[in-house]
Amino acid sequence: MERLINKIRDIPDFPKPGIIFKDITPMVKDPATLRLSVHMLLQPFLGRNITAVAGMEARGFIFGSLVAWELGLPFIPLRKPGKLPYDVQSVEYDLEYGSAALEVHIDAFNADDRVLLIDDLLATGGTAKPVAN
Repeated sequence: MERLINKIRDIPDFPKPGIIFKDITPMVKDPATLRLSVHMLLQPFLGRNITAVAGMEARGFIFGSLVAWELGLPFIPLRKPGKLPYDVQSVEYDLEYGSAALEVHIDAFNADDRVLLIDDLLATGGTAKPVAN
């Protein structure tokens, strides 16, 4: 875990004063560390009968698609408004520094899917909580 932590740099006051942004660029730039992070991320979910992986734009795409690939499962992108070309459903939510929304194609999920939801970090749960519902 220390190897991963050492590859994440803190950027103070981004995107606004008082926020410490966790920059994963050094981690994803190093193939061995990226691979380790993906394997550590998916380990707790092996054998859980997951049927799909969904990732939130934008950094959730990096980890979500790699986890889906490793598990041999479909990847479902959760996008910012206006980015998907088909009929969508939307969810709006509040963040610690504003509000946002995500959209998904209306046919992306099946009623019986067990979806592993992936984002790059969990700070307040402000993004994951509304999407999970």
